[in-house]
Amino acid sequence: MKTPEESVSEERLKQILDVMEDGVYLIGEDLTVEYTNRAMARFEEGGAAGSHCYRVIFGRDAVCPWCRAREVFDGHEIQWEHHVPEIGRTFDITEVPIRNPDGSRSKLSVYRDVTRRKQREKTLKTSREDYERLFEHVGAGVYISSKEGKFLKANQALIDMLGYDSSGEFLSMDIAEDLYMHPEDRREFQELIERDGRVIDYEVEFKRKDGTPLPALLTSHVRKDQQGRVLGYEGIIADQSHRKKMEWNLKEAHHFLNMIIHNSPNAIMATNMQGDILLWNNAAEETLGYSADEVIGKMNIRAIYPEGTAREVMKMMRSPEYGGVGRLRSYPMVYVRQDGEIIEGNLSSAILYGPSGEELASVGIFVDLKERLDMERNLREVQEKLLQSEKLAAMGRLTSQIAHELNNPLYGIMNTLELLKSEIPQESKRRRILEMALSETERLTELLRKMLSFSKPDEEEKQPTDMNTILDEILLLVKKQLQEHGIRVTASFQKELPLVNASRNQLRQVFLNLIGNARDAMPDGGTLNVTTSSTSDRVRIEIEDDGIGVREENLGRIFDAFFTTKDSIKDVGLGLSVCYGFIEEHGGDIRVRSRHGEGTTFTILLPAVSG
Repeated sequence: MKTPEESVSEERLKQILDVMEDGVYLIGEDLTVEYTNRAMARFEEGGAAGSHCYRVIFGRDAVCPWCRAREVFDGHEIQWEHHVPEIGRTFDITEVPIRNPDGSRSKLSVYRDVTRRKQREKTLKTSREDYERLFEHVGAGVYISSKEGKFLKANQALIDMLGYDSSGEFLSMDIAEDLYMHPEDRREFQELIERDGRVIDYEVEFKRKDGTPLPALLTSHVRKDQQGRVLGYEGIIADQSHRKKMEWNLKEAHHFLNMIIHNSPNAIMATNMQGDILLWNNAAEETLGYSADEVIGKMNIRAIYPEGTAREVMKMMRSPEYGGVGRLRSYPMVYVRQDGEIIEGNLSSAILYGPSGEELASVGIFVDLKERLDMERNLREVQEKLLQSEKLAAMGRLTSQIAHELNNPLYGIMNTLELLKSEIPQESKRRRILEMALSETERLTELLRKMLSFSKPDEEEKQPTDMNTILDEILLLVKKQLQEHGIRVTASFQKELPLVNASRNQLRQVFLNLIGNARDAMPDGGTLNVTTSSTSDRVRIEIEDDGIGVREENLGRIFDAFFTTKDSIKDVGLGLSVCYGFIEEHGGDIRVRSRHGEGTTFTILLPAVSG
């Protein structure tokens, strides 16, 4: 039986155990609960004693698989941590054996709930691991440095970025001397960061271990102690090499594009949608007479168009009929130069659109065709004159043949009339009729003579002429036309070529005709070779093409009048026959050799002027 003092002590002990935050319970060797404190709030009062601990505490029907009661009953004091999945909590458990007065043994267990602490530790560990992982694997360089200029910590990205082999080697560097390309930048950085507490996107040039420059962006803030004194700095270093290279490439591309625009042989202009000039290249200055300073931002494009033309150009660019909506392809155009001269050419232009499809500006390229158009007009005039000459020459030959055929019988008639007239007396009326018939016959012969004179062009006086000069002038005249047909011209002229006593206009007509035939024989482009050479008494001119050639059955007829293999109605087949006649008149010879599909060569031989 307990004494009053023992009862008071036991009660005091229970009071102490009840105010503890840790759960306390006592079990016997048969695992029945003998005592629990209030921290075991889940137990019903009086319902715990006498029940097995595994049922009371964990609601199990059998001994818990993690139970270590046997160790304790064997006399061991144990402390261990255990997570109970049934209730989702973790405990620090202290268990000690107790010897009862009656000799029996009990186990006192103290359960401390450390679930929240474990969660905090796990969260902290996860955060630390995340930080370390971020620190090490972030693409930029991350660092912590001292105020004195030493790195205290750096991630691998920064070490690799600066070309160092190990962190030990990296951390031993002197930042001002070994990292900064210009040490004064370090002092400026320190002044800024200690004044403002941080720097953001500070551009600086570092140097790698091998001394090569590294453009970088530095974002940092200060590290302070509890008294607010600056200990050092920490932050991020971003490698700007790629960006700087892209900027340089973009700058170079812009410069190159600007050079292309301003050095283009064609005038390039750009305007906003109101027509105000934004771009004006060198060729535009030369073609239209205005300097860029005079027009950019100061002049409207309407000032160099004839009245109303600018509006028409915009209307055509917005139409699908002239190259597609937003484009105008190679449209004949005239501009008014600063001096009032009209410039002819072709305009190609386009509208520039924004990301939402709005019209931003227009750009145009103007090709000045004045020289080409003048040459084409001159060439057209020459060709028309040549065609007229060919027609007249052909008519002359035809008339000559007709006159020859008519003159013989007419002279026979005239002679007969003269004989009859001598046999008839002068006073006879028949004599008078004969004289009238004779007079009309003579008038008919005079008419034939005049027709022959009219149809035959006047012959130019022949004079010593340099064939190289004539050919050079003709090739210059037709060069652009041949280039537009994809024909390359090669010329090989003998130096000091002997002169030829010639009619310049007739030989120009011959050469133009032969070159025109060569052009027509090369519809898909090719090569035209013109050569001159000489022998002791002759000058030799060869005009060779690699065109479609002449069929063998036609070679013997190409110099015949009215023979042609062309489909055009205006190609009446007079050209080569006229050429043949002109060369014959010069005492020369013209020959041809050709193979169908391989090309044709015309050879002209002319007598040289003797010494």
